Amino acid sequence: MKSLLTLLVLVICKSAIAQQFRIPEIGELPRIDRSSPRPANEILRNSAFILKFKAHAPLGDSYVILTDHSAEGYLKPLQQLVRHRKATLIKVADLAEVHQPETLRGLRGKLAKLKPKYVALAPRMESYRENMLLGMWELLTTLDEDPYLDAFPGILLASTPGEFKGLIDRTVEYRRIPQAELRPFAISQVPSNAETRSLQKAGILRKVFAGYGIETPTLAIYTPRATEAPQLKGEKNWEIRLASKGDFVKSFAPGPQEALRNARLVIMHGHGIPGMSCSVDIEGIPTKSRNEIVLSGSCFSAVPVRSDFPRMSSAPGGYKVAPRPAFAARYIDRGATVFFGHMRLSSGFPHLYPVLEKWLEGASVGEAYQQLINGLIDMRGFRSGSYVVRQPAPQRRLPQNSLLYVILGDPAIVPFEAMKPGSGK
Repeated sequence: MKSLLTLLVLVICKSAIAQQFRIPEIGELPRIDRSSPRPANEILRNSAFILKFKAHAPLGDSYVILTDHSAEGYLKPLQQLVRHRKATLIKVADLAEVHQPETLRGLRGKLAKLKPKYVALAPRMESYRENMLLGMWELLTTLDEDPYLDAFPGILLASTPGEFKGLIDRTVEYRRIPQAELRPFAISQVPSNAETRSLQKAGILRKVFAGYGIETPTLAIYTPRATEAPQLKGEKNWEIRLASKGDFVKSFAPGPQEALRNARLVIMHGHGIPGMSCSVDIEGIPTKSRNEIVLSGSCFSAVPVRSDFPRMSSAPGGYKVAPRPAFAARYIDRGATVFFGHMRLSSGFPHLYPVLEKWLEGASVGEAYQQLINGLIDMRGFRSGSYVVRQPAPQRRLPQNSLLYVILGDPAIVPFEAMKPGSGK
């Protein structure tokens, strides 16, 4: 009798889980800002909401590059971008120290005169770190009287001079992707029978792109605890069942491998640590692919080599954090032109989707980035003097974590032609 009762309870629980899995229309998800009522717990638990962006006009129309590179292998490609964008190149000693008062004052005066629309940061790998980014928010929010970013930012980063040159070459040659040629690919991670929010987001993206007449191949990666988790239906949906939670994916079967390599847009949802995003290892990033635009909602997808924040030994999802190269940097090295990610703990879909949405409307990389950070500034109430984390950093969760989103790529790139409903292939 006891075993029968246990079986009935399990069946009921599994049925409840199945009933809870639903793929809403994008218009059903609430848009949230500081004045919005607190969403229901289920909405928060499933990350089934979208951050409202905050638009703010840039100071002017110029393009400025800030760099601390001194090696010719980096400066020569930057000069190529200067010519392409008719930009002004400003050299500083160390972008990791950009938040120092004297440096801030000097740059603030220069930018106020140049009146930029775009500001591209080109840091050395060792100066790419949290306080570099937070220092830039301090700088770019104080060029006028309001508390918002006054220019459209972007970050130009690659691991070697050769890879950096490749990034700049792709940037100069980039042409926005027409709707008829947009081939998205969605990857989701399913950690357990109950935690299916990432799978839900892949389903939502399929609906969104279907509205533009575009098919979205998907890959769902199930960890060993996701034995009874739901599945997406339809064609071009693949699954990987991991034998071990830490058995990250380094290769794909022919079907998903071909679809992934041919995708011009890759969108990933799930847990992550340095060197892994959504259970895909950095070694699984395709080579010689068409993956031009990549968005990852994973934690640590754009982790720096050196950190200004306290060390974390574990990450959401129960993964151990070890020093490995960033997923973002490896993707750029393997041929991507734009990568959206986070240095530390990401909120995933609520902040990723509106960036994608702006790009699909025809906005530039930097405009979407600026409106994301402005929306977070507005939501969290950040003001000048509250951005940079003083050292040594306290051993607690830091509010500045919410501002550590990173978009690697030229801020002036427009990824896509503005999309029109139902006019894809």
